[in-house]
Amino acid sequence: GKVFIDEVDIAQLDAYELAWLRCRKIGYIFQTFNIIQVMTALENVTLPMIFAGLNNDAAVEKGMELLDLVGLSDRFSHKPFELSGGQQQRVAVARALANNPAIVLADEPTGNLDLTTGEEIIALLKRLSQERGVPVISATHDFKMLNVSDRVIWIRDGRVDKIEDREELSISIGQIGSRE
Repeated sequence: GKVFIDEVDIAQLDAYELAWLRCRKIGYIFQTFNIIQVMTALENVTLPMIFAGLNNDAAVEKGMELLDLVGLSDRFSHKPFELSGGQQQRVAVARALANNPAIVLADEPTGNLDLTTGEEIIALLKRLSQERGVPVISATHDFKMLNVSDRVIWIRDGRVDKIEDREELSISIGQIGSRE
């Protein structure tokens, strides 16, 4: 198959173009947050903008807006060890949006969070996706993500098992993990 991001076939790009694309068109959210421990929340959010060539003042202004968007403007000067897991993941979400990506890729975005915080992150991702028109593709084992997904691609043993649109999903707890 082919992968297009903003109408660009990424298989046709060289290493420099792929790096440019990853920096400016794809936002990443990781299960383990992957925020830099010696940097503040604001510095973590502005780092991708600096890499993309935005001047420091503009990056700081936009970084504060993004932290406000995820409910952390009052924690901008805190380092990761001063933040809860949910707050660290909110920093990661803000960082993923730093360069106005065309797509956000999330790897187990609730995997290291308690139930309530995981639900808050799920709701945040859904809201931001709708408000900003940015698709979020999430690889997850968290069945709570089903409630906010437009499409679910079920993977079994490394292969696509089935693809379902949200309105067609009909599962119950007894079916989860079964071979139907």
